[in-house]
Amino acid sequence: MARLLQSLNQNAERWALLAFYVMLVATMFIEVLRRELLSYSSIWGEEIVRYSFIYLAWIGAAAAVRERGHIRIDVILHYLGPRMKALLYIFGDLVMFAVAVVAVVYSLETVHVAWKFGSVTDGLRISRVWFLMAVPIGFSLVILRLVQSFLRDLADLRAGRPVYEGDKLFD
Repeated sequence: MARLLQSLNQNAERWALLAFYVMLVATMFIEVLRRELLSYSSIWGEEIVRYSFIYLAWIGAAAAVRERGHIRIDVILHYLGPRMKALLYIFGDLVMFAVAVVAVVYSLETVHVAWKFGSVTDGLRISRVWFLMAVPIGFSLVILRLVQSFLRDLADLRAGRPVYEGDKLFD
């Protein structure tokens, strides 16, 4: 069971991102072929691509939090000591945590309204709730990854190790 949880912790977002990306690309490919070869396109294809992209973005945001891969200006961090750097990362995680909690609360209100009134999508005629849930699911994953990041940074700070800064794109 521990191996399964560790595997999910390391790869859950990757597999979800892969699934949504494949769905997006395959649907877009099929729709382009239909439009060019058959002079016909469907509304459901456009909706599948749109909602796959939305899920892709929110799950990708959680994956970026895990890897500390979000865009940031870190020039000042090069001049700080390891302790101050750790405190600054912890502060950033706490601010993002507060933003994510607010986003979950307000996005759940939108989901609740769609559920209450039975809102459906235009082409697929599926409950819009499934697609609106992308935001609270994404921010819930962000919260989970922020808690993990906070605990990792706290452990590094206590042990005197340098904090995890993520992989650098350019050095």
